[in-house]
Amino acid sequence: MQKASQQETRPAGRRRAPVVRRRGASPEKTAQTRQAIVDAALAEFVEKGFADATIESVAKRAGVAKGLIYRYFEAKEALFSAVVQQEIVHAHIDVDDSKRAAGESVEAFLRRTLVPSIHNIEKKSRAVIASVVIAEGARFPALVEIYRRDVIDPLVQKIKRLALSAKKSGEMVDDRLIKNPHFLLAPIWAGIVINKFLDKSNPVDIGEMFETQLDMIFSGKDR
Repeated sequence: MQKASQQETRPAGRRRAPVVRRRGASPEKTAQTRQAIVDAALAEFVEKGFADATIESVAKRAGVAKGLIYRYFEAKEALFSAVVQQEIVHAHIDVDDSKRAAGESVEAFLRRTLVPSIHNIEKKSRAVIASVVIAEGARFPALVEIYRRDVIDPLVQKIKRLALSAKKSGEMVDDRLIKNPHFLLAPIWAGIVINKFLDKSNPVDIGEMFETQLDMIFSGKDR
């Protein structure tokens, strides 16, 4: 009887609330959401620039909650990096020396790979992204670092290797492009600055400027 009495007076333990296990989003859904966010960020940067684009405006354009963006990107700079990767790094024509066809000259390789891309640079987002870096890089140094690390540095190294091959084969008679690989890219930057900032009413043809630069580099004349 005593044991029974003790059992009756023992306070009942609290019942645990049932655990609701939520099923996580599928990899496909996660990828789709991330893509929607990056596409929205690109549209915002193109339309407003970096400073005026906000996480809120990106979220609204993507049709997601603001907090969801931070699950994918820790800050707006990370969003810009993702845009650069998508629009330039992953979409850019590969100019690695190893991609040249057998017997193809360096000049012919550059004309085959880079010239079509440069002629269309202002029809794509690449020129706008570059202009954002130019216009806002002083205020947001992270943009410059992202663009330099992901776009410029790898491209310059590939140009240098191509220049070494051209010098070795006799296509170029000096080592100017080896020492100054940025020389090949100069018309692109000059054209973007002129068309976006200095003289919008009289735009230059960036593709034509780039081809002229190739003509001068591979002219075979020791200037």
